[in-house]
Amino acid sequence: MPDHTFRIVEPSSEVEIHLPDGRVIAGARGAPVGDFLKLIADELPAPLMGAIVNDELHELTYPVQLEARVQPVTLADSDGMRIYRRSLVFLLEVAFSELFPEGRLAVDHSVVSGGYFCRTKPSLDAAALQRLEARMKELVEADLPIVRGEMPLDQAIAYFEAHGHSDKVRLLRHRTKDYLTVYRLGDYLDYHHGYMVPSTGHLRWFGLVQAGHGFILRFPKREKPTELPPMSRPSKLLTTFQQYGDWLRRLGINNVGALNDAVENGRIREIVLVAEALHEQRIADIASQIAQRRDQVRVVLIAGPSSSGKTTFSKRLAVQLLTQGLSPFPLELDNYFVDREKTPKDEHGHYDFEHIDALDRERLAADVARLLEGKEVQLPKYNFKEGRSEPGEIVQLAPDQLIIMEGIHGLDPRLLPGIPREQTFRIYASALTQLNLDCHNRVSTTDTRLIRRIVRDARDRGYTAEDTIGRWEAVRRGEKRWIFPFQEEADVMFNSALVYELAVLKPFAVPLLLQVPHHTPAHIEAKRLLSLLEWFVPLDASLVPDDSLLREFVGGSILREFLLWQNGMH
Repeated sequence: MPDHTFRIVEPSSEVEIHLPDGRVIAGARGAPVGDFLKLIADELPAPLMGAIVNDELHELTYPVQLEARVQPVTLADSDGMRIYRRSLVFLLEVAFSELFPEGRLAVDHSVVSGGYFCRTKPSLDAAALQRLEARMKELVEADLPIVRGEMPLDQAIAYFEAHGHSDKVRLLRHRTKDYLTVYRLGDYLDYHHGYMVPSTGHLRWFGLVQAGHGFILRFPKREKPTELPPMSRPSKLLTTFQQYGDWLRRLGINNVGALNDAVENGRIREIVLVAEALHEQRIADIASQIAQRRDQVRVVLIAGPSSSGKTTFSKRLAVQLLTQGLSPFPLELDNYFVDREKTPKDEHGHYDFEHIDALDRERLAADVARLLEGKEVQLPKYNFKEGRSEPGEIVQLAPDQLIIMEGIHGLDPRLLPGIPREQTFRIYASALTQLNLDCHNRVSTTDTRLIRRIVRDARDRGYTAEDTIGRWEAVRRGEKRWIFPFQEEADVMFNSALVYELAVLKPFAVPLLLQVPHHTPAHIEAKRLLSLLEWFVPLDASLVPDDSLLREFVGGSILREFLLWQNGMH
């Protein structure tokens, strides 16, 4: 019989951490988890940024007091890249405040090539920008500590008020917790929404380059975490972001604090109406551009990432096209899936339904060509339950009808190679959020889309938030492969973001996120999204118009059963 002797002992001076590969590292009890992981740092696929300790994300400074399961978080991970980018913004702030103590810095939005577009007052010329980058590099070489602490909320508000940060003051006045987590580097102090690296020496990969009326803070992407990606040419996306920034300034809502003020003082009805009117104005303008090319354009292609509101946008565009005397016919790409056994598989052996070869492009091209020739066409109807293509309706278009198609491959030139470019009008739709918490804390466009999808999936598909979060990484991989590379092919871009939407989505999303079980991979992401939504004062969905793009996610859309008029069709 084994000897099971139990006794009370003094805690040992050492503690063990268990790595995912089964190895165990022993070290001093209470030492930072980052010190434990230094032993294996050279073996990791990318630089170390944080750690998951017993299924909870922590900074590298987190003290290990008890035996724990530990998973390293690197720059190749989404959480690691968020830690890096957030810390890099803090480094930029510190260097800017040292060189331009009377200036103002604002981090606006992301850019395609990997970076953030930033604005300053006063604006910086090339020489000033070089000085700023050089000072950031000096701070990195010094490997100075970034120290985390807590401040009573009233002291934090007083501090930011004294330093002229009215955007942070407005935000913090709506905070329900009585403290604020802050970070300090030397004499500089700021709040940042999320975890940071322990010292400046971790921030070695960045660059500054002038762009438009500001500059871009460049950083790596997860795929090549220690290389700066090449700069892309001036982007239509950048123009779309800047247009949305103009909209926000027109509304007088430059940050989340201003939005919360509007909710609480009753001005939010006006904000909702103007935001929706700006959407309608943009959709009408796009319809007008198509109408001006009615002698050429026969196919309208709409593409965009998940939860960008493509379905509602396409229906609202169809309504506007009808007012221009055009009668669009909706051709559903989902009906052109190949039979299930012909679907390409990914590297894990799973069916890849987002692959362009999951569509029967040969059949699609032939059907579109014959429709445009005015011939009768037997369309396919895809049976998703059986995974088979079946005969669908027989269609013949009137001479003046155009085709409208919506799907993730809409901008890929391989979709309809036989249709001349001038006969198509291509639209890229996405939720390009630019309403930030404050001038240094961004709200990610990806987070907005994920929250939209969590709410819609729960209502329409019965998925839990854990289900949706679990699928999100695969969705993002598909977007990076099949959508984002072609976004500049668009003739126009439509920004489906609404300034007030996270306030409306909050009451729907929070109960779903709270149901994500602890000690699951999705819980870390759920916790992060919950902490983001804490900053928003909730808004009742009854204020959302019934034709709003937001209704695609919260329900109650008047367009849900909308069918295009089918003039001239058999």
